[in-house]
Amino acid sequence: MTATQSIRATLQYLAAGDDADAVYHASQAGGAAADHDGRYDLREVTIHDGRGHDFDLDGAGFMLMPHVSAMTDFHDDAALVAVYEAEAKSLVGGVTGARRVEVFDHTRRAASDSLRRRQVMREPSSVIHNDYTPWSAERRLRDILPDEAETLLAGRFAIINIWRSIAGRVETSPLAFCDSRTLASGDLVEVTRQARDRIGQIQMARFNPAHEWSYFPQMEMDEVALIKTYDSATDGRTRFTIHTAFTDPASRPEAAPRQSIETRCFAFF
Repeated sequence: MTATQSIRATLQYLAAGDDADAVYHASQAGGAAADHDGRYDLREVTIHDGRGHDFDLDGAGFMLMPHVSAMTDFHDDAALVAVYEAEAKSLVGGVTGARRVEVFDHTRRAASDSLRRRQVMREPSSVIHNDYTPWSAERRLRDILPDEAETLLAGRFAIINIWRSIAGRVETSPLAFCDSRTLASGDLVEVTRQARDRIGQIQMARFNPAHEWSYFPQMEMDEVALIKTYDSATDGRTRFTIHTAFTDPASRPEAAPRQSIETRCFAFF
């Protein structure tokens, strides 16, 4: 990747030695943006234009794909279940080769306080994180599929996030993804995730100059980013992928705030 294909932006790492005090507070849809406990390390890094590069889930941990949806209104919960979940299962199954895919969560986000309150959405997550630890991934599976969990846990399973715009081109608060092959032992830190209805865990990250960051500028509604946030396999393939929203210095001052949906899926092999 050349310098003409990159930008410089500030990302929010977890400060070194702050493992014990850090808590990630999940915001409530339609409410105020969350503040997280702990000390953070703001670093200006190079974020490369990832378009045209051959990323994959088992290597980098993320990838961009074209995907045209039949959805006309991503705020329609009934249509998400009736239309989009079948599309999501087909997409994840086709990319990963999973024998079974189950959708278990949809989260809408907006980079505007007024939009969040009016349309009952959450804010973009602007701290570097990965959605699951081994403990919280297994806990989520037990919560969602309790009658099958022990059988399913005996085999390999992964959690894949499908991320897309739901209101035009993404011009503000895009996502940056760290190539998981550039993570070193000790970079990821398990942190408590505190939500109104449950306590879980996520991973945050300490700064490492070896991290290679990419984004997909100007994502359209007929494109999706796939992110592997957990894999139970321990055979060398990528298991976790840190990512974050960030302030794009190339965004136009008059650009519309990003609106997006992330759909989380179990993939069973």
